[in-house]
Amino acid sequence: MNAGTRIVTLQGPVGPIDCAVDQPPQPRAIALIAHPHPLFGGTRDNKVVQTIARALLQKGAICWRPKFRGVGGSAGQFDEGRGESDDLLAVLDQALAEGASLGLAAPVPLYLAGFSFGSFVQSLVAGRVDPRRVGLEPMVLVGTAASRFDVVRVPDDTLVVHGETDDVVPLASVFDWARPQGLPVVVIPGTGHFFHGQLNRLKSLILTHLGGRDA
Repeated sequence: MNAGTRIVTLQGPVGPIDCAVDQPPQPRAIALIAHPHPLFGGTRDNKVVQTIARALLQKGAICWRPKFRGVGGSAGQFDEGRGESDDLLAVLDQALAEGASLGLAAPVPLYLAGFSFGSFVQSLVAGRVDPRRVGLEPMVLVGTAASRFDVVRVPDDTLVVHGETDDVVPLASVFDWARPQGLPVVVIPGTGHFFHGQLNRLKSLILTHLGGRDA
């Protein structure tokens, strides 16, 4: 993401996980950021993923951006979100170990964020984290793949952002998923799935939603 980005390889359930790490000057939290569908070109270097990371870095979070199975140096094959959520939990273990060495005490504030397929994976991860180890901060789900995967219920304070003209994940499918939860959806008018020309607005929306929640 920038000159200070550190690339690490850690051991996951099926082998190495290739991960990028960005650390703020005074870490106060941890963030896991999940990228789009790996079979359709999704990587951690996606501009939306990087925009989310920049916002969370500004909130004082150490941002971990792993590559999903089969992407780059990450071992394994696409696993419909099951194995990918296992891998994110392995990344979280490493992140917490490093965080402890920096003085982050349990429960460590944790941001879970994802774009497209990554949002689905994070919905699974949210239900599996140990509240004795982490305190879940508001989730950030962008372009949530509700038409393609069974995205599970998420906490009421989750930020859901979608483009009005998204032709990959129709906006109506996100409303159908969010409606039973009473979950607000922030819609950016005239914007497609990849938020072209709207990345600064996306970052601002994230920071505004997290305002007053300094970790």
